[in-house]
Amino acid sequence: MPETTRAWRVVLEKIERDLLDGTLKPGDRLAPERELAATLSVGRSSVREALRVLEVMGLIRTGTGSGPTSGAIIIATPRGGLSQLLRLQVAAHGFPIADVVQTRLILEDWTAGQLAQADGLDLADVHTTLEAMADPALSIEEFLALDARFHLGLSEATGNVIVAATMGGLRTAIEGYVREGSHRIPDWPVTAAHLVQEHTDILAAIEAGDAERARALVASHITGYYAAAGFGDA
Repeated sequence: MPETTRAWRVVLEKIERDLLDGTLKPGDRLAPERELAATLSVGRSSVREALRVLEVMGLIRTGTGSGPTSGAIIIATPRGGLSQLLRLQVAAHGFPIADVVQTRLILEDWTAGQLAQADGLDLADVHTTLEAMADPALSIEEFLALDARFHLGLSEATGNVIVAATMGGLRTAIEGYVREGSHRIPDWPVTAAHLVQEHTDILAAIEAGDAERARALVASHITGYYAAAGFGDA
């Protein structure tokens, strides 16, 4: 196969097939660059490009030199890779705000319902974040960073790495539209106090095991801010 700027995709497709059919699994070492290049009839530069992509995606770890830590090893860190890729997509394409809000509603509705039905929840970090949000001296930027941390903390508490990764990847978009909307709210301190109370109520419903109320409060919280900030109906 002639070397082209797309040849690195051949390497990705080969590794994907090997993962799907079980030839490769976490902990396995990829063949050396020279061997992959010869087997797939691509240049070593294309192999190196493919490995860089896989490393960014969180699918491999690469080490230099020789010995047991050298070469490329399959690892299992989908959360980091998925979040990073989604953040890049958000940055590049500027997803419509309404789409981000609808996605939040789907993810956070599920999150609230799952947490309310779970046993042995550890929401200490979420409580700490909520307590920090109650400080009236916070700037808008500081408050909104904690707000995002609160919602991400709930998604992480579910233990579902895909939901948490998706929320993490959307965090930039969420903070962006929430920050934009904050400048259209005439009395931010009052709104901030109201948001803290909404978070408090959501957390209380979750810990009381009231899934229906928790989900309703989350929906009201997200759509209420969207409307109050002048974005229209979600």
